[in-house]
Amino acid sequence: MNSSYLLLKSLHVLGVVLFLGNVLVTLWWKVMANRTRQPQIIAFAQRQVTLTDIVFTFAGAALVLLTGLTNAYLSGWTNPLVRWIGWSSALFLLSTLLWVFVLIPLQIHQARLARQFAAGGDIPPRYWRAERVWIGVGVLATVLVLANLYWMVFKPL
Repeated sequence: MNSSYLLLKSLHVLGVVLFLGNVLVTLWWKVMANRTRQPQIIAFAQRQVTLTDIVFTFAGAALVLLTGLTNAYLSGWTNPLVRWIGWSSALFLLSTLLWVFVLIPLQIHQARLARQFAAGGDIPPRYWRAERVWIGVGVLATVLVLANLYWMVFKPL
């Protein structure tokens, strides 16, 4: 194997670790903070979740996408009919769409609400409604990413 392939593959794995690691930790942060029912803790966690998504989830996703496409191209796997690449791409795209169009907007909405109740006000019911949607869609998006690991590692034809 040539060194550019191995470098790209290493960066790809790093991207997966950053992306998937932050997705799982984000879920943990939100669930644990919300269990306290304390507005200041929830507001702090909500802010950190939003910031870490920008830094780690986006950076990891960008590394996964760029290194995966580059290695596929350099390795001659440009045939879209290769099933594992198709499934990996579809799962990654679907998860990305859920993050971009549902989860990130919900997080921004929740962060705005959290700024309002951070000083000790009551947590409004709309925060909890948004949280239920965020958890449900977030679990689905995470399952898609975890399923993607199968296609990336085993590469079935």
